[in-house]
Amino acid sequence: MTLTSLVADTADHAMLRDTVAKIAEKYGAEYFLERSRAGGKVDELWADLGAAGLLGVHLPEEYGGGGAGMSELAIVIEELAAHGIPLLLTVISPAICGSILAAHGSPEMKQRWLPGIADGSLKMAFALTEPDSGSNSHQVKTTARQDGDGWVVSGGKYFISAADEAHALLVVARDGSAADSGRNPLSLFVVPTDVPGVTLQLLETTVTSPDHQFTVFFDDVRVGPEALIGTAGNGLRQVFAGLNPERILASALSGGIGRYAVEKAVAYAKDRAVWSVPIGAHQGISHPIADCHIQVELARLATQRAAQIFDDGGNAAAAANIAKYAAAEASLKALDQAIQTHGGNGLSKEYGLAELWFVARLMRTAPVSREMVLNFVAQTMLELPASY
Repeated sequence: MTLTSLVADTADHAMLRDTVAKIAEKYGAEYFLERSRAGGKVDELWADLGAAGLLGVHLPEEYGGGGAGMSELAIVIEELAAHGIPLLLTVISPAICGSILAAHGSPEMKQRWLPGIADGSLKMAFALTEPDSGSNSHQVKTTARQDGDGWVVSGGKYFISAADEAHALLVVARDGSAADSGRNPLSLFVVPTDVPGVTLQLLETTVTSPDHQFTVFFDDVRVGPEALIGTAGNGLRQVFAGLNPERILASALSGGIGRYAVEKAVAYAKDRAVWSVPIGAHQGISHPIADCHIQVELARLATQRAAQIFDDGGNAAAAANIAKYAAAEASLKALDQAIQTHGGNGLSKEYGLAELWFVARLMRTAPVSREMVLNFVAQTMLELPASY
């Protein structure tokens, strides 16, 4: 089903969306849910996306990418989610890690990692969050101490998505030789997951997804000078090459979930008849679904605008945060309404709605919480006094 949308695609974007849709339809939402329930992976789907050039559509052509932008990758991620396949790893490996490497990696590092990230043969996870630092990235405790011409990384990371699938981790660490000042210079490193001293511990969650969460421990992990991204101590600035894309693409994922939910609700409301008429004929059913459609469409427009600003080289921080906030709220509301529209069937595995609620709910907290978005808007757009 294709619902009337406010988002107007160019001819190229419509073709891209159709390409993604055909691959998504080959597998379907049930494939995603079955693999997720069983703790499995979606390797076949990932390989097809990579072979079609969709995972690296935004990466530089000289490193195996498509040379397009965030607008195009947003379409890929949204369209997958709109078919019931919200892949968290698409936001992480190609988007965050790929974007940071493309912006700040050395030519050798780009050549080592970007072609594989683009074609799906290599995956990279983003290791920023820690148990005691949360949204305050300045407070990370993981350290990188210079040792000869290389580095020794020590510490731990928390809620690291798809670390078990990753060939490497993009690690944010502070200078281990400097005193903890509260606003520490940070550096970024690419740490292969198979080097001695890296340990992964599964973190059990209620999220139904093939992309699992992990605690990652670094026990005096030695890496060479080639592991450093860009300049030591400039990591916080460098990481923003990935954080704005992360917010934009999290918005796209939420927008896709919202579309999926609304379409499911509409289809059921048209088909389910009680007292001789479809339940969609009743305003108590139709109005809430219409309201959800409006909110999802507005969020999609905000996402499209944020991606455009980013691709044009502008400061996309405000637009990315607003889009992320709007899309997370809209998708969660739409999914809840779709479940309500289905009545008891909304909780049945057969209809594939209830289990997606946890993914949609996660997007309200990650990759940046709604409270931190509100802080950002209040302080940078409304110029209210800073709270942190």
